[in-house]
Amino acid sequence: MQIQIEKILDNELKPLYSDPGKLGFGQVFTDYMFTMRFQPGKGWVESKIGPYTPFEINPAAVVLHYSQEIFEGLKAYVAPDGRILLFRPEQNAKRMYSSAKRMCMEPFPEEYFLESVKALVNLEKRWIPKAPGTSLYIRPTLVGLGAALGVHPASEYLFFIILSPVGAYYKEGFNPISLYVEDFYTRAVIGGVGEAKTGGNYAASLMAAAKAAEKGFTQVLWLDARENKYVEEVGSMNMFFVFGRKLVTPNLNGSILPGITRASVIQLAQSLGYQVEERPISIDEVVEGLQGGSLTEAFGSGTAAVISPVGSLYFRDKNYLVNNNQVGDVTRELYTKLVDIQYGKAADPFAWVQAIGAL
Repeated sequence: MQIQIEKILDNELKPLYSDPGKLGFGQVFTDYMFTMRFQPGKGWVESKIGPYTPFEINPAAVVLHYSQEIFEGLKAYVAPDGRILLFRPEQNAKRMYSSAKRMCMEPFPEEYFLESVKALVNLEKRWIPKAPGTSLYIRPTLVGLGAALGVHPASEYLFFIILSPVGAYYKEGFNPISLYVEDFYTRAVIGGVGEAKTGGNYAASLMAAAKAAEKGFTQVLWLDARENKYVEEVGSMNMFFVFGRKLVTPNLNGSILPGITRASVIQLAQSLGYQVEERPISIDEVVEGLQGGSLTEAFGSGTAAVISPVGSLYFRDKNYLVNNNQVGDVTRELYTKLVDIQYGKAADPFAWVQAIGAL
């Protein structure tokens, strides 16, 4: 792939953030973006890195009417020795390819995905924050274009990548969050598109999330759509429940996003001697475990927040504390070890980290 680069004059570059500790999440965007198009008969063409700028698309574009859209999320980190690191980017490339297939879209080639991410991040490396807990968030997206109404797959596609220096995803940082257990609205169903990283899944979650926020909760914990009984995931995270030295996480049944951080936590936990069970777990089992003391910790995992300890669950008008609303030892151990690998502060026995350049 030959990437055309449209350079921005130095005096036209945006100023960097003044306080990395106040970055928040997804509020600041870098100077450049990557774009590439799929056109019938031509394939993927026009690979370009140019200024971050609004798009102009046809009002009849498929993405605007039928939500044919997918995205990914990964991060770039700065190691203590100045290397620029990516965490398992090949898994994001594979998942995006799989999501495209499920959404009947033209998949973006995995090798192009990796090449474009590395090229853009290296060009924008001045934006990678170095303060503890910060990183450069990478958002690859694929949308359906074309100019014809009617429910059908798009004939043309646009792939693009934007970058955003970020801090903690939740305002709580690495502190316990509160979850509202939703037992009426549903996010996804088996046989649907819950296992694809498509925007419609997140749109479906907004009403319940708004209701939870109004009540003072951080996020929604979703139950299955069929019985409203089994735990699935949080809007931006997969879920883990800790029973002493055993971790239980809902199995991937087709309605749950196969999280890359989730898979990493499982492998890391097993290497540390924890037992891991991937199986259905009912909200009743969770409540009983909290009441009886066998469920000792709970946490969510995802690219944006990495690992977030859960301090309380609110279910059917009753609040249940988890580990007395404190960060548990298991959660802290897994978080610390995973983050140290991501930032190049510890050995990487799993070959998860890729060095793509240096500051």
